[in-house]
Amino acid sequence: MATDFGTGFVARTITTADGLRLHARDYGSDLNAALPVICLPGLTRNSRDFHQLAIFLSRHPQFPRRVIALDYRGRGLSDWDDNKANYNIAVEAQDVLMLCDALNVPRAAFIGTSRGGLILHLIAVVKPELLAGVVLNDVGPVLEPAGLRHIQDYLSQARRPENFADAAEILRGLHGRDFPALSADDWREMAQAIYRQDSSLIVSDFDPAIAEAMRAADLSKPLPDMWAQFEAMAVAPLMIVRGENSKLLSEETANKMLRRHPRAELLTASGQGHAPSLHIDGIAERLQQFIEACG
Repeated sequence: MATDFGTGFVARTITTADGLRLHARDYGSDLNAALPVICLPGLTRNSRDFHQLAIFLSRHPQFPRRVIALDYRGRGLSDWDDNKANYNIAVEAQDVLMLCDALNVPRAAFIGTSRGGLILHLIAVVKPELLAGVVLNDVGPVLEPAGLRHIQDYLSQARRPENFADAAEILRGLHGRDFPALSADDWREMAQAIYRQDSSLIVSDFDPAIAEAMRAADLSKPLPDMWAQFEAMAVAPLMIVRGENSKLLSEETANKMLRRHPRAELLTASGQGHAPSLHIDGIAERLQQFIEACG
């Protein structure tokens, strides 16, 4: 099912193997000649994170292309899952593969922010031919415990915003130290992406069970790495975007990724932490050039 809201994208709905309806934004859906781009958001985020980037790529004056951004199950406009154990990257990777089949995308450049990048590690193993190029936005095969603790901390903040302006101030208070590059407009746009209006309330736009599972994670134990899955990404060019102030992706890991991937490049997002906004400070232009080179 597709609905055009006149906002630069067509709203798509696909049904998963277990019967959930997933929402996706499809920008430039008639641009079939160029390599499409599929955007995968972070743990509790959704397709709205990529709106500005998707508009830029789909309306590029010389190289416009189709851009699809997904709401995972339990996020944004997608159905919540009654089986909370299904909020894991293996199930979500299968949902991405189903999205590609449903929207007739046999090959694409992928942009994975945080959790989206972990999902791409799995897709590189199970369906490498799908990957024409990969952008890993502030994520890699090793996740730093300090970054995961930071995610736990901000998911535990209890104050509910009174309105979207208040939501922007909450976000700035939580993350502002790591993101001096963001303007007041950027914080407002982030608030609009993260929160939704539910009757008279402003609430986070995801199933609370996702945050509960993250808060309950025991970070005192060593975390398994994904180097074996990362090696499978050698089939495609790779761009690593790392926030200058990131706590999740260390410089050491990013440099090791560069050494272990034959076609990797690193872009540092100045004045940003985890995870960088991709439409500011010329990052979108760099991504466009990388994607154009992929196909």
